Amino acid sequence: MSDETRKSHEKRASWRTRRGLAGAAALVLAGLTALAVTPVAAAEQTWQPRRGDLVSVTPVADRSAGQVRSFLSGRDVAADPVRYGVRAYRLTYRTVDLYGGPTTATGLLTLPKGGAHRLDLVSDTHGTMVDRDYAPSASEDFGRIPSYLHASAGRAVAAPDYLGLGEGPGLHPYMDTASSVTASLDMLRAARTAADRLGRPLTGDLYATGFSQGGQVAMALGKALDAGADRHFRLRALAPVSGPYDLVGQETPALFDGRVNDVSGVLYISYWLVAQNRLHPIYQDPSEVFRAPYASRVEGLFDGGHEQEDVIRQLAPSVRQLLTPAFYDRLRHPSGAVLDALRAADRTCAWKPDVPVRLYAGAGDTDVPLGNTRTCARTLAGQGARVRVVDQGAVDHFGSLVVSAPQVVRFFDGVRR
Repeated sequence: MSDETRKSHEKRASWRTRRGLAGAAALVLAGLTALAVTPVAAAEQTWQPRRGDLVSVTPVADRSAGQVRSFLSGRDVAADPVRYGVRAYRLTYRTVDLYGGPTTATGLLTLPKGGAHRLDLVSDTHGTMVDRDYAPSASEDFGRIPSYLHASAGRAVAAPDYLGLGEGPGLHPYMDTASSVTASLDMLRAARTAADRLGRPLTGDLYATGFSQGGQVAMALGKALDAGADRHFRLRALAPVSGPYDLVGQETPALFDGRVNDVSGVLYISYWLVAQNRLHPIYQDPSEVFRAPYASRVEGLFDGGHEQEDVIRQLAPSVRQLLTPAFYDRLRHPSGAVLDALRAADRTCAWKPDVPVRLYAGAGDTDVPLGNTRTCARTLAGQGARVRVVDQGAVDHFGSLVVSAPQVVRFFDGVRR
């Protein structure tokens, strides 16, 4: 592992330690607030639950503008967009599972303590996480950077936890684009209801961003809204950051040619294989894919209850040492169910947005190489979209978010004018 990659992982670990203190503060806040949990009851017995219906609202943070600046500067994020303090709420809402059956999910709604009465809405979709307690609505940590930035600049922010993370039931279907979009779309609907009840109604204008896995989700969400998934929301701009838009042509080959560092490569491919095997018949027994001793433990590591550092410690130091020789070759030349699973996530840029698009990424990213963004930009431009790539240079994966997040706020500010 390079020094840069090791420092990035150590930095995230230190932020995770501070998360415990922030979480305790959020619990105190919830205990002192009279509206700690506000159930949303049916008005009549004939009412039938619908996707996006709000189940409950739980206050989780109340921060002054100064506290927001401290939160951001403590994570090396430029705080110049901050104008207001913020209030954040965990929303529990109704959505659908992988098979279209009813379930619930959670997400974070963040509102500015000031600004216009009616608010534009930002959808922020988060990156890869294996620990359900690290989700935006559960932890005041790295995943809240965009929420606090955009809300403190004067917009409402809806940040879904996705299925199986936060307080949602079940396991997270990692990199399943379809369920990530339905959970994100239903979070927008729940946010609309909650914002209205909290006295800050939404205008209907929507700005979409997201990081890493969430960059890919943001692009797919924009595509769904463009196709008419919910006419209440008018997409105004797209600004994903470092998304894995091209699994077949870029991300998977990068596991083998050195563009993805070993630590991240092992984490991503093991998480992806375990989650996707529940949807596609990739293997019947983990030993068909993973070497010993990892085959006996890998599925249990991705149960939503393990911290990322613990997962990394219990897996192999490289992809070659993680996978059986036969499956290593199969992944290098994907076909069948493996290729189907990869392709299912590779269609998010195949459309023509009628809004400005900026794709942020870093040439120094060894988690999601810049080639993913280049492929997406070419695909969008080929459809006639207005797209610009912002290359942040020699920053690592998480560094691309740190640098890009404030720029996205300013980009949205310019579109709004």
